[in-house]
Amino acid sequence: MGARRLRASLKGWGGVGAMAVACALTAVFALLLPLSGARGDGSTGIGGQGVGRGTQAKAEECTDPQDQSLTPSAVSGATIEAIKNRKDPRLIVGVDQNSFRWGYRDPNNTESGSDLEGFDIDLVHAIAKDILGDENAVQFRAIPTNQRIPAIQQGKVDMVVRTMTITCSRLEDVAFSAPYFETGQQVLAPVDSTVKGYDESLADKKICTATGSTAYDKLDADKKAGKLASTADISTTVPNQLDCLVRLQLGEVDAVVTDGALAASQAAQDPTVQLKGKTFTTEYYGVAMKKGADDLVRRVNRVLEDYRQNGWRTAYDKWLSATLGADSPSSDPPAPKYK
Repeated sequence: MGARRLRASLKGWGGVGAMAVACALTAVFALLLPLSGARGDGSTGIGGQGVGRGTQAKAEECTDPQDQSLTPSAVSGATIEAIKNRKDPRLIVGVDQNSFRWGYRDPNNTESGSDLEGFDIDLVHAIAKDILGDENAVQFRAIPTNQRIPAIQQGKVDMVVRTMTITCSRLEDVAFSAPYFETGQQVLAPVDSTVKGYDESLADKKICTATGSTAYDKLDADKKAGKLASTADISTTVPNQLDCLVRLQLGEVDAVVTDGALAASQAAQDPTVQLKGKTFTTEYYGVAMKKGADDLVRRVNRVLEDYRQNGWRTAYDKWLSATLGADSPSSDPPAPKYK
């Protein structure tokens, strides 16, 4: 069955792209270009001397992580000035290059060639336009799922815009903007699978998640609490979420749990898999930045204030409406709340 499913999924760009990506994922992060004009300690200058520590809530004080960001401001502080004063003044942003309609390279798009495109990429361009006056003043860096937080903490990027859920535990390590997208965890499985959703049908099934993802955290917590079948095998974790789709295509796992917004795009690429059941969590994507980079956080929030009114819906209709629907729960930007 696994081989038959794989042959079907390899028809068209989606399956081929997934397989090619899987072979290259282990090398992606190592091949990233060094920073232009970086300091000797590898820092980008964000959160450096003269920048106060972030004031976002600690996990023990946090109940609604999506409401913990700082109020918007157009004022440039030490972080933004350091970006502007680089020898090569570009925004360095960690993104995905393999998530269909979010951040990916479409080889069939002769106009953009190998340029990154997608919903998250459009947002990055809007941020660069506001901060640097040029939407193309961006250096994109492909960041695996499990390297998002280290990349920020180690100063490899100024921010990560990569379908990254705002959580209380992550707020201990990085700062987040206000939310820019609402989604939830969902199950992806073969069309002919007996899996029906996030329920007892996952018993005795092997489930794949990305290392460091909220999907794995949810499965692990639910299994310990007895809310997930004790025979469900959640031991398969991968560096990049797309690797789970490849495992599913190969028949190595029975199901994938990930954000519904990402799963819908993967189902659009591969007609042999489909979403099973409804979303079973509510999560919000945010732009992640270094703790202490308060002026950058506030500036991104100011950009988002305008983007929700002028740009967000256009991007949704262009990239996500075909897979999520024009009137889905995700089809409007979440209303921001600040500390």
